[in-house]
Amino acid sequence: MSGHSKWHNIQAKKGKADAERGKIFTKLGRELVIAVKEGGPDPAGNSKLKNVIAKCKAANMPNDTINNSIKKASTSNENYEEIVYEGYGPNGVAVIVQAATDNKNRTAADVRHAFDKSGGNLGTSGCVSYMFNKKGVIVIEKETVSMEEDELMMYALEAGAEDFEATEEIYEIVTDPADFSNVREKLEEKGIKFLEAEVQMVPTTTVALDEKGAEKMERLIERLEDLDDVSNIYHNWEE
Repeated sequence: MSGHSKWHNIQAKKGKADAERGKIFTKLGRELVIAVKEGGPDPAGNSKLKNVIAKCKAANMPNDTINNSIKKASTSNENYEEIVYEGYGPNGVAVIVQAATDNKNRTAADVRHAFDKSGGNLGTSGCVSYMFNKKGVIVIEKETVSMEEDELMMYALEAGAEDFEATEEIYEIVTDPADFSNVREKLEEKGIKFLEAEVQMVPTTTVALDEKGAEKMERLIERLEDLDDVSNIYHNWEE
């Protein structure tokens, strides 16, 4: 599933996240603002906010920072709009970019520039999304869990998970989006910490690249990640 290539080197991934923590927190702060504006500041009655909080915790955002961001969002005049861009990377790799912006023209120009500079091109709405399914994805580092693999798998499946896979370093649990919150909360009740916990766009097929194509694809991802307005990037590159 989606996490296997993305998490093939946990330490490198975590190290990169640590180095970019400030930028990550800024982007998550925008997601908190959007969720609060849509459904209010109480996560008990706002499932979107509850899911964003889980994403914040997976990124190791401190509870005080999360709570302060929610309070600020309740009175803030900031307004962000969620926009999805679709396009192609090198060799026709399908790319979906989710953004939260207060200036659509600026964001569209920045995203288009990132594609153009990396040998890709921005497409029209719907041009690649049919190659993805929306799924809840929970990634857990093996060494942080005391439960045996079979026990964790049965617990997750009984809570409503669709799929459970294990690699050398991680467990990946996949759910239907409607069941994601329940599965995540059941795991949280067991004290399990997540490397990742969110509803994602998971590719149904993948594309392999040669070394040159892989370098271009990495540059595209890096350029998009550097944009403050970009929240999430999904692709079907088989890393």
